Amino acid sequence: MNHRRLYVVTTTRADYGLLYWLMREIDEDPELELQLVVTGSHLSTEFGLTVREIENDGFRIHRRIEILLASDTRTAMTRAMGLAMTSFGDALAQDRPDLVVVLGDRFEIVPVALAAVVEGIPVAHLHGGETSRGALDEYFRHAVTKLASIHFVATEAYRRRILQMGENPDLTFNFGAPGLDHLHRTALPNRDALRDALQLPLDQPTAIVTYHPVTGEADGAAEQQIDALLEALEAVDDLFVVFSKANADTQGRMINARLEEWCALFPYRSRLFDNLGHRWYMSCLLHLDLMVGNSSSGLLEAPSFGLPVVNIGRRQEGRIQADNIISVTCDPESIRQGVVRARSVEFRKSLEGMHNPYEGDSKGNVSQAIKDALKKTPLGQSLRIKSFFDLEPFDFLE
Repeated sequence: MNHRRLYVVTTTRADYGLLYWLMREIDEDPELELQLVVTGSHLSTEFGLTVREIENDGFRIHRRIEILLASDTRTAMTRAMGLAMTSFGDALAQDRPDLVVVLGDRFEIVPVALAAVVEGIPVAHLHGGETSRGALDEYFRHAVTKLASIHFVATEAYRRRILQMGENPDLTFNFGAPGLDHLHRTALPNRDALRDALQLPLDQPTAIVTYHPVTGEADGAAEQQIDALLEALEAVDDLFVVFSKANADTQGRMINARLEEWCALFPYRSRLFDNLGHRWYMSCLLHLDLMVGNSSSGLLEAPSFGLPVVNIGRRQEGRIQADNIISVTCDPESIRQGVVRARSVEFRKSLEGMHNPYEGDSKGNVSQAIKDALKKTPLGQSLRIKSFFDLEPFDFLE
């Protein structure tokens, strides 16, 4: 029997958590072969060497592809994309998988998709159709949508947006967000285990804080923004803070250096982690009191826990939001007021029974539904020839 070979690419701790159960589904299906490719910040000691988490979870890694440089300037990002283009081009030419599977909007996945198209290998894209106006991700995500042939979106609104971009309705699926399968399939540590593992007091209000660079804004803005966040947190002096470091974007290293300095000044009320891993991170969403920052997990996963989120600035602007989101500008007083509101009894009570817009009908089985579609979709020439599907047919002028 010829197994369908699926080339699943993971670049960061974030997409690994979202892809985890899909990779499990593929790996356990006797008619499929998982070719797992690990790249980006997974292979960097500076960002926690998260490839070890993948190995500890029992996945066999098909390839490790180094692309990150020692700098996080815009020029370094461009060079990393060029290195990814040539490296994945060589790898795909040798491996010849049946499908390449990528997720999201990271700069690393654009050259992967481009290389696959050049090699005549169809691309399947997860979490397309979304918007994040404050980041370069807005460009990258939609570029990958046009390079991909198969689409798996998280909401019906995002499906309609992809159809608006001319993609094939028969190959654009809305099963919900695969990362939410963790809510139904992953046994999360209890509060005591979280306290002991992360060495948290948990006898006072505690926040999980993640702040990433807003790459769509001018150089230098990230420094002002992280300083505003830290000034606001310093003012809320009864709040214990669990920091998860920024990702490998332009100015991410500067943000992480600021976090290290702040935690050195306030060791009695903070912890800083390179990477929490998806189980411990989800446990923080379950057991802690609020989230602060600009991570997409505040919009995607946090609503399922009824967790208040103080969403700072423009990085997530344009994404569908649940009622747990308190959007604030990136100045100390606005952030501080957002934290005060998020901690209020009235706001917490308002979230009771809240619906997560990213949880579709396939609760706990989103990854299985995606795997089944990847398994059954015909891989003929029609998948390799890109067509534009107009929402309403019309005659072109001759």
